[in-house]
Amino acid sequence: MEPALAVKTVMIVVIVALCGAVPTTSPSHEELAKAQDYLSEFFSDVGVSAPSSVRRSSLDSFEDTLKKMQEYFGLEVSGQLDSNTLEVMARPRCGYTDVTRYGHFEGRPRWDKTVVTYRITDYTPDLSQSDVDVTIAKVLKLYSDIIPLDFQHIHSGTADIMIMFKARDHGDFAPFDGEGGVLAHAFSPGQGNGGDTHFDEDESWTLTSAGSNLFLVAAHEFGHALGLTHSQVKTALMYPTYQYVNTEGYMLPDDDRQGVQAIYGVRTTSSQPTTTNPQPTNKPVPTPQPRPEPDPETTSEPPPDRCNRNLIFDAATSIQRSLYFFKDGHFWKRSSSWDGISMHKIQSVWPGISRVDAAYEYKKRNTVIFFEGDHYWRIRGNAVLPGYPKPLSDFGLPPSVTKVDAAVYVSVTGRTLLFVQNRYWSYNERRGRMDGGYPKSIRRELPGIGSRVDAAFENRGYLYFSYGSSQTEYHYQRRRAIRTLLNYGWMDCN
Repeated sequence: MEPALAVKTVMIVVIVALCGAVPTTSPSHEELAKAQDYLSEFFSDVGVSAPSSVRRSSLDSFEDTLKKMQEYFGLEVSGQLDSNTLEVMARPRCGYTDVTRYGHFEGRPRWDKTVVTYRITDYTPDLSQSDVDVTIAKVLKLYSDIIPLDFQHIHSGTADIMIMFKARDHGDFAPFDGEGGVLAHAFSPGQGNGGDTHFDEDESWTLTSAGSNLFLVAAHEFGHALGLTHSQVKTALMYPTYQYVNTEGYMLPDDDRQGVQAIYGVRTTSSQPTTTNPQPTNKPVPTPQPRPEPDPETTSEPPPDRCNRNLIFDAATSIQRSLYFFKDGHFWKRSSSWDGISMHKIQSVWPGISRVDAAYEYKKRNTVIFFEGDHYWRIRGNAVLPGYPKPLSDFGLPPSVTKVDAAVYVSVTGRTLLFVQNRYWSYNERRGRMDGGYPKSIRRELPGIGSRVDAAFENRGYLYFSYGSSQTEYHYQRRRAIRTLLNYGWMDCN
């Protein structure tokens, strides 16, 4: 088994067409590009560069990462993009990274209860609702038969595991990509989205070897929803690549059984029956629900007021064309397409991260960097990439820096500005290192914004530097302040 992080990590099953072997001597530009994407997605925490005769450093990065992948799958570790390697890259698989160490999420997140509820909110028209209900119940019984955990199907309210079939953008930072790509994804155990499992409605869902077999895909995804990551055992359900097997009388393979029992223990009594022969659910009879868990957002101190004229941001950044404003363990999301402003707890989306001091998005690698205290995370979607958090010193900041006040990526220069008290550093994203000659004075080098910055972001070609409850709209290339605003002006208050 292999590791992952204790986060609500999106687990994606990828189905692609198998391709034939290709010559090992001259992979095409398209094959190199696909290999780069594959390694960036599954075997690198910062992305890799395709081979180039111009930049030797890129070639080294590609070869080293390719060797990781070849070693993982038991291939010849050559660092060359040969036909065997291309064939493995083309296999159906789950979309979670393979650069891991254990078979559980770091910290072993688990359901701390004996009964876990689940609800199917949106069904697929490919199968009858009864078939879907029966299949999901059978899959969950695979687990409840061997661990002391029972599953209860409810038909209203919020369940621990919310299940739905949806296409494209479905509201969780990981839009589906149409037929033939991502099949499904699930979150590891936890509050909020924890355990939720989503299936791509653009796929053809079946209970046979044709199309996408719902039983096998759901069994893999519910493994993630219970706390399992991937296994290097090729016969395991949690092996990264997908392969159809006969589901009649299916039982969890030994590797998966050992993995889930390591989290929850071994069942010593017979499991409570899950509903394996439900009645059609066109008019469901509501099932009594267990007493709801306390809502941390209502039992803890009240969330910040976004319409307070004295609102101070902890951090701000863009993420996938939306703006995110962080404050006291919460964040507000302002979408580029108007659908209101939503507020969430940071931990409900990124477990393990309690607050954000500074943040910025680097779109070229589809990542977001969060700073908290003396360490930082690199994020892709809902997932913290392997190996994080890391100390600020790994970013190139001196040991004397114990907190980053603000950060912003400047697209016109390819640099990220990192603000610490009255000074700032410039980080070269392409080279992955700090520029020489820094730190510099904020007041002297960026006239018009004052001497301190506690939140910064870029929007529509301008930079916005906040300090206290006000902010400066700034034209970076001209080094000119355009106007002064109040932070709460982004919150669409009356």
